[in-house]
Amino acid sequence: QVQLVESGGGLVQAGGSLRLSCAASGTIVSINAMGWYRQPPGKQRELVAVITSGGMTRYADSVKGRFTISRDNAKNTAYLQMNSLKPDDTAVYYCNAGVRTSSTYLSSYNYWGQGTQVTVSS
Repeated sequence: QVQLVESGGGLVQAGGSLRLSCAASGTIVSINAMGWYRQPPGKQRELVAVITSGGMTRYADSVKGRFTISRDNAKNTAYLQMNSLKPDDTAVYYCNAGVRTSSTYLSSYNYWGQGTQVTVSS
């Protein structure tokens, strides 16, 4: 089994910064893409940023230029550096990873973190 452990959420003022971490552990052969999603109050979950195993990144337009996703493959960990935070960034943030768990079976499966609350006050 695989679990994703998040840390770094909290309450910040507009203009402030936070860094979220997501550490994967368990029966891991390799990790493909890792991503961050968020779900604002009363809205659907949306993709924030994604990073491939090779380091290619994509961002939602609403966070481009303010957020940076990165990963440390040796630590099976992804990060989301969030700068210039706005009240509209308030949401529960979720980590996601595509994980291969078998050396003989090639399929990967998506795993999710528990979610961490980010609240930005004005």
